[in-house]
Amino acid sequence: QKVFNVVKQISGTTATILITGESGTGKELIAKTIHNNSPRKNKPMVILNSAAIPENLLESELFGHEKGAFTGALYQRKGKFECAHHSTLFLDEVGDMPLSTQVKLLRVIEDGVITRIGSNDPIEIDVRLIAATNQDLEKLIKEGIFREDLYFRLNVVSIKLPPLRERLEDTTMIIDAFLREFCQKHNKNISCISPEARKILYKYPWPGNVRELKNVIERAVLLSENGELTLSDFSNLINSVPAVMQLNSSDGEIPENVIRMDLNYGTTDLKKLTKHYAIQVLEKVGGNKSQAAKLLGISRPKLDTLVSKK
Repeated sequence: QKVFNVVKQISGTTATILITGESGTGKELIAKTIHNNSPRKNKPMVILNSAAIPENLLESELFGHEKGAFTGALYQRKGKFECAHHSTLFLDEVGDMPLSTQVKLLRVIEDGVITRIGSNDPIEIDVRLIAATNQDLEKLIKEGIFREDLYFRLNVVSIKLPPLRERLEDTTMIIDAFLREFCQKHNKNISCISPEARKILYKYPWPGNVRELKNVIERAVLLSENGELTLSDFSNLINSVPAVMQLNSSDGEIPENVIRMDLNYGTTDLKKLTKHYAIQVLEKVGGNKSQAAKLLGISRPKLDTLVSKK
């Protein structure tokens, strides 16, 4: 709600925005939401992933080039800034941009003018810039990898997206939205998700955030042969050691019918397997219970209780 309150306030402005957050938290979705609620919404938002473009081609992608400007430049080409004139340019993974390109980007932001590679003619542009990164730019500044002056120009308005594990109460709505989307997309008739399966989905820590949740739901919808998604449709999560530990680190008992297949132990009760993993981790750290509890994501008393269970 805090994020969308900020989005509502700034969408109608021309302010430069920096969106930060882990991969898969929805940075591009927020950028699109800002654009689609701005006066520039009638033109498409232009997107460039800085990490996906080789360093020697990045400037051409941003600023364009003239025919013959370099080997392989067989024709004149507009860059992303020109394509985003009177619209929005979304620069994803801006933390991966090389320093040489950062200097030129800073000048464009300050002057509102670009120059194609191989040309001396300046071109005025009117572009609303939204940048995003999953990196700690302040740390990169200290390491000399990112320019401090560019950081300040990008960070006029900052939006930080929390990882999904910090807002698990949102998962129910997100899951239901993805379920409807993929049932329609793949012409499947799935009406609900079983309570046991929902518990797994709610307790899982989602290291890949919303993107991972989306892929998990689509996979389950595609492979399910019933009108309800059950535990068997999410076996890949049940087989995850971090998920098992996350389940047992929370309040509430795990349903007795939650089972999984283990190559060494056959079909085994989840609680017994959890104890087995806890003991394995404890052995790896030389019996240091505090370190083992930290690695498992549970409290020291919880670890004591876990390893002492029969």
